[in-house]
Amino acid sequence: MMKRFVSLLVVCLLLGTGTAFAGVTLESFKFDNKAEELHFKKLIEQLRCLVCQNQSLADSDAELAHDLRAEVYEMIQAGNSDEEIVTFLVARYGDFVLYNPPVKPSTYLIWFGPFILLLIAALVLLRTVRRQKNPVVNDITPEERARLDAVLGNTPPQQDKQQ
Repeated sequence: MMKRFVSLLVVCLLLGTGTAFAGVTLESFKFDNKAEELHFKKLIEQLRCLVCQNQSLADSDAELAHDLRAEVYEMIQAGNSDEEIVTFLVARYGDFVLYNPPVKPSTYLIWFGPFILLLIAALVLLRTVRRQKNPVVNDITPEERARLDAVLGNTPPQQDKQQ
């Protein structure tokens, strides 16, 4: 009984500790006014987390996202413009850090890849549908039918004998 109680206590402590650590990764930044805070949030929502890839810096709990949010915050506090911050991050991490990367040769695959795949899929579907509409039928001659029936041990239907 005591062993079960200790096991339950350990599990409860571990669960409680997990939620306590979850709050540590969420940093709180100090802003002079609400406009600065909204500006910061808007900027980090436009930047992609390099670890999560499907989340913005604002949404991600990854350690790298935490570091990048802190770096963006420091740059804003230092008086850097949004353009300077984005240019710095793109120079350091590439266009992938942007949720809306510019159209240029290095990002053509990102912009046009889905359309190319869609076009290929449509062509394959069209080709498949056309093949099903016009199936290739190889008619066999009466001699070949008689030979096939003989091999299979089938007696030919009466209609075939009359023709």
